[in-house]
Formats: sequence, structure tokens, C-alpha cells
Amino acid sequence: MTDTDADHVVATRVFYDAIAEDYAARFDGLHTAQPLDRAVLTGFAELVGKGGRVADLGCGPGRMTAYLASLGLSVFGLDLSAAMLAIARRENPDLRFEQGSMLDLDLPDGSLAGVVSWYSTVHTPHDELPALFTEFRRVLAPGGRLLLAFQAGDEPRRLERPFGHPVTADFLRRRPERIAALLEAAGFTVELRSVRAADEKLGESTPQAALIARRPPRSPA
Repeated sequence: MTDTDADHVVATRVFYDAIAEDYAARFDGLHTAQPLDRAVLTGFAELVGKGGRVADLGCGPGRMTAYLASLGLSVFGLDLSAAMLAIARRENPDLRFEQGSMLDLDLPDGSLAGVVSWYSTVHTPHDELPALFTEFRRVLAPGGRLLLAFQAGDEPRRLERPFGHPVTADFLRRRPERIAALLEAAGFTVELRSVRAADEKLGESTPQAALIARRPPRSPA
């Protein structure tokens, strides 16, 4: 069985295929509605550098991909869900979107200046995170940056029948210090570890975490 056939991967694909249109309508504009989130994204873009090649992994309907492009990055999106990708391509015909799993990226070693995982690890079991972070490091060039965002906490949230669709998904919350330790074990240097309070105006119920980590540059010869 391949990574793309794993039970949680299949379940995630089915979940988002079912809710794609409702999800895109419900969360339109919310991906960058929080000023502190925009600050993190802008900082990440400046660290990567204008024109840097970036993968938006778990891009959903492509709104974040488009925002990253507006910051001057050469970005493409990848997602499991064909239905989400159909929306992304419809709304952003000038950007590239591919179907695939971030657990098994069809990319050469060291081919990216940046990787963005904006809330896309929330369905990944904790014991698979080390392999996932190793894969992120593999595709980054030396000195490349990873931006990882997720809900902070311990208790998972189960969402059942969203928008009336007969699907269920678990959303896993993480402790930033644990994720930072896993990133360091995978060979990253953590440059930013931030947690902001839940923004009730956006319907958030838990603190939100963001980490920026760097693949160390090559040592001088």
C-alpha cells in the first residue's frame, strides 16, 4: 500500500471532495483575514525572496496559493481533492495546481525555495509527522524555508456531517513546542515559533500556531 492509499489519506480526500464547493463559499476571504497571519505570510515571502519557487501543500481551493503569488513568489498548489483543485483552477487559471499527496511528493531533491503547509497537516497522524517533515526537507534547497500553521492544543475536534454531507473528519491540534522538536529532529532550524489568540470574529475557538523553519545551508567547502 502506498502513502496515497493510507486510510487517513483516502478519508481526507473523500471528505474534501464532498464539501469542496460549500467550504470554498463559507471560507472565502478568511484565509488572510487575520492581520497577524498576513504578517507571518509576508515575512515568509521576504525570507524566500521574490520569484522563489514555492509549493503550497494542501492548497484546497487555491486562495492561499493566489495570495502567495501576489507576494511575488513563484508558487504552485498541490492537494488530494480533485473537487478542491477544480475550484482552484477555475478561480486562478494563471496558476498551476496538481493532485497528489504531500507525504510522497513528485519533486526532485532540493528543488524548492519554500514549502507552505497552511493547516494541511491537521489530518496527519502524529506518528507520521517525522516522515512528513523529512519529505519537506528533502524537496527544499539548502537555505529553503518551511511555513507550517496549525491549531494549537491537545484535544482533537471531530467534524460530522459538515454542510449536511455524510462525511466525518478529525482535526488534530498540536503543541508548538512538540512540532518544533520534530522539525529540529528532521534537520530543520526553527526560526519562528508563534502562537496567537483565537480570533472570535473569525469563528476560531483555539489558539493558532505558526512556525517558520529553515533547511540549513550547505557548509562552506
